[in-house]
Amino acid sequence: MKDWNSLKVRYLRDMSPTRIGNMADNLSQIKTLTRKALSLTTVEYLSQESKYFIEWAAIEVDIDTSVELLELQRQLSHWQFHWSTIWQNPEEREKVAARSQLWAERILELLGLL
Repeated sequence: MKDWNSLKVRYLRDMSPTRIGNMADNLSQIKTLTRKALSLTTVEYLSQESKYFIEWAAIEVDIDTSVELLELQRQLSHWQFHWSTIWQNPEEREKVAARSQLWAERILELLGLL
């Protein structure tokens, strides 16, 4: 079982752009792994980790950015609930992959990093 408290301490040591970059990186990894149908376990872990990253970052950003991050968190929760079904369907995996990439780009845009 992952020690989320240790991860939180490490995560909060980073500057905000690095934190947000970590979220975008997770989403890019989800895109790649989902598209290639590699390691559902890793995808599930990255989804959960990203939800925590959002929780920890949302309090430090403006309200509009926070709302978007929370929408992403909702999307990740939806995927997590349906991974077993999504994973069996190449079309659904591709939808998740494409949406993950859009979210990664949007996160970087929100912070002026793209």
